[in-house]
Amino acid sequence: MDASQVAQITEMMYALRNPAGVPTYPLIFIGLGVLTFALHILFVQLMLGTSIITIFGAFKNDDKWRRLGSAMLEISKVSVSVAIVIGVAPLLFVQVVYDPHWYTSNVLSAYWVIAFIIILIFAYWAMYFYYFQNSKNKDKTVQPKARWSMLLSLALMLTVGFIMHSLTSQILHPDLWKSWYMQNGVMDYSGSTLHAYNLWRFAFFISMAIPVTGGMLVTYRRFKSVRSDADQAYLTWAAEIGKTWIKVGSIISALLYVAWMMTIPETAGDFATSFWGIIAGVMVLFYAVWAQFRLKGEAKFCSYMALPMALVIGLVIATSREMLRYGILNDFFHYDFMDYKIVWDWYSTGLFFLTFAIVGGATLAYFLTVAWQAGQTVGVYTPSPAVDKLGTVVIWIMILWTIQFFVVGFYVWAQ
Repeated sequence: MDASQVAQITEMMYALRNPAGVPTYPLIFIGLGVLTFALHILFVQLMLGTSIITIFGAFKNDDKWRRLGSAMLEISKVSVSVAIVIGVAPLLFVQVVYDPHWYTSNVLSAYWVIAFIIILIFAYWAMYFYYFQNSKNKDKTVQPKARWSMLLSLALMLTVGFIMHSLTSQILHPDLWKSWYMQNGVMDYSGSTLHAYNLWRFAFFISMAIPVTGGMLVTYRRFKSVRSDADQAYLTWAAEIGKTWIKVGSIISALLYVAWMMTIPETAGDFATSFWGIIAGVMVLFYAVWAQFRLKGEAKFCSYMALPMALVIGLVIATSREMLRYGILNDFFHYDFMDYKIVWDWYSTGLFFLTFAIVGGATLAYFLTVAWQAGQTVGVYTPSPAVDKLGTVVIWIMILWTIQFFVVGFYVWAQ
């Protein structure tokens, strides 16, 4: 591709940019996008890994595995809900800063963008169908019913993951957009094709479900072990599986990461051997090394750090992923989101951060407190007066936020 062709592509991308600009510094949106993507992909990987354990437990004729599968189902159905909610945020930030690329990718594969929602709904339903079919059964060691529904749920979840993988991959190929929608001089309006993908990249992010879920199993042992009715032998067995998953899964993921780096587009230049290209793979392997030393011995075995470590590694990977995207679009195609026109909107920017910190923070604090205390309580959990008061405060925060939202909206409409 010569300089004149690259210049034409650059001009096209800038022409597709939103002329209204952005309400604050683009770098803030990128930073938030990296953070929220790391949180989103963590819960996606938790959902996938715990679903696999649920399926394995359902089909294996072993009391401990069936019991563990039932416990991990509870985490899986919560994880998919959190992943969906948090997953909205990185998409919003990407479409603000990379709007020419994201919207073009969506139009080129519009059929799959719509199918994404439909498939996700059915995946969600299939998981809950399995849950409701077995939720009334108090004996978690018997063979579960409707095992096919969990298999279906996992298959559909992987399908929607691949769709999103393809849509984000298409962003990186603006030089191919015209050839994708113009076939032999005929416009293709169907949007029925997923045009770009890298199976190694997809496999890497999916494989991270193994060490991340291993971290969950270690955390599960730590969380449950303080209860007076805890089955210590069962919990230790589960955590041993978790340690193995962290170490073996990290090695598998590191190998897949190397394969991904070896197959990145030529437009990425020498990214694979750059600092950001190397550090992500090193951090994946570091998880295995950390587990080998930190989760050794009974005293250190009880560690809540397994999941936070997974999140830290996810943040490094998310940053590396963003640097790869920026490197391709800026260094090769000369599209720089940093020169986006800024039209200051203090209200929307401030509202976002206040919502994130106060509404989201208070609500999350309440739910985590209740979940934590309920999980470590034998029998029926009764919240303390302080927890009840926190719940009341959260309700009033949401009410006030809703009121101000409509007040401001009607005020702007009246103008």
